[in-house]
Amino acid sequence: MIDTALDVYRDQFPGFAESAGPALGPLRRRAFDRFLELGFPTTRHEEWRFTNVAPIADTPFRLATPQDSTVTAADLAGCTLDRGWPRLVFVNGRYTPSLSTAGTGPGHVTATSLAEELARDPRSVERHLGGDAAYRDHSFVALNTAFMSDGAFVVVPRNTVVEQPIDLLYVSAGTADPIASHPRTIIIAEPGSQVTIIERYVGLGESVTFTNAVTEIIVGESATVDHYKIGREAETAFHVGTTLIRQSRDSRVSSHAVTIGGGLVRNNITTVLDGEGGHCTLNGLYLMHGRQHVDNHLRVEHASPHCDSREFFKGILNDRSRAVFSGRIVVHKDAQKTDAKQTNMNLLLSEDARVDTKPQLEILADDVKCTHGATIGQIDDDAVFYLCSRGIPPETARAVLVYAFAAESLDQVRPEPLRRRLRETLFDLLPQGQQLREAM
Repeated sequence: MIDTALDVYRDQFPGFAESAGPALGPLRRRAFDRFLELGFPTTRHEEWRFTNVAPIADTPFRLATPQDSTVTAADLAGCTLDRGWPRLVFVNGRYTPSLSTAGTGPGHVTATSLAEELARDPRSVERHLGGDAAYRDHSFVALNTAFMSDGAFVVVPRNTVVEQPIDLLYVSAGTADPIASHPRTIIIAEPGSQVTIIERYVGLGESVTFTNAVTEIIVGESATVDHYKIGREAETAFHVGTTLIRQSRDSRVSSHAVTIGGGLVRNNITTVLDGEGGHCTLNGLYLMHGRQHVDNHLRVEHASPHCDSREFFKGILNDRSRAVFSGRIVVHKDAQKTDAKQTNMNLLLSEDARVDTKPQLEILADDVKCTHGATIGQIDDDAVFYLCSRGIPPETARAVLVYAFAAESLDQVRPEPLRRRLRETLFDLLPQGQQLREAM
């Protein structure tokens, strides 16, 4: 079946490459050739040992087209965070101006469609593609590079502070047959700038869709980027997302990944601290139920001295859901005075839920402070008993403890409308969530 799926991509690529125009043509062809060489990863690959992508490889996805579905503003009524924020909406990977409220903002901030920027000034995009997103080593990145046609392109000029978050909304709206989209997001924060980016993936309906997303974030000297990636796609959806962050001297990045939906989800997050004095925080929360599967795969590379990193991921799993956490901290030999900490905590609400967690340290320097740890457990019966002794029913007591476990991550979300929306979603998922909502 895998050969059949590869044949589908072989059949689609020539027509796509021709229709996409001459810009980036050589890069697309090199990436597609590399994808054919690599093929889809299997569980024999160490980095994919706990995640089987055969359902993606075996499904003959065709490329989504503008004619596949019509999404209206009414369809997205429940997706609005703040009407005053700039918002770019992409339906099946393609920019939809009628649903967007994009603006340039202060200091001529660019927030636009990647396809439009490629048509206007290909060189402004070309120099940022194919570099940090190493398609030579990762088949899904190669597949994205070969088939990317649109996405978001954000540039924050030097010393510019963007007061409002920029909301990037990617909508999967499927059809009767399985469709795939390969959105590419490029975020460039020039030296001294500050910006908050919210990158959301939502699904409409229960069709089979595959989103293969790549996001590149380039952070200049002394720049600050707060990045939020929220996954709320349908349980029939497949999602492979790759986020690549490169930081310069004295930059600060906080990246938050919240996964609530999707049937099979893989989040690849790589940060390279490539300048002295940098700091990064990778915060994550995943809530799974049914037979959902999520795999968070993190890599933090300390390539320069005097840098700090913090990884803090929490998971809540119910029913027969499964989660994978793999975190690797790599300290290069010249990265002295590194301070790195990694924590993964998991709460199992069912005996059938499962977590595989693998924190790792690779240290080549000798003057560092690095720690890592992981926990997997269930709700504390003593804590339930304590709350029950205060007159709280047992099921409500359990819901309170689950909420408290998740709230530590949600409290790290700074934009209040987004934090409120995530809390409401958590209430919806908890068995006694309505009572908690009313109490709070």
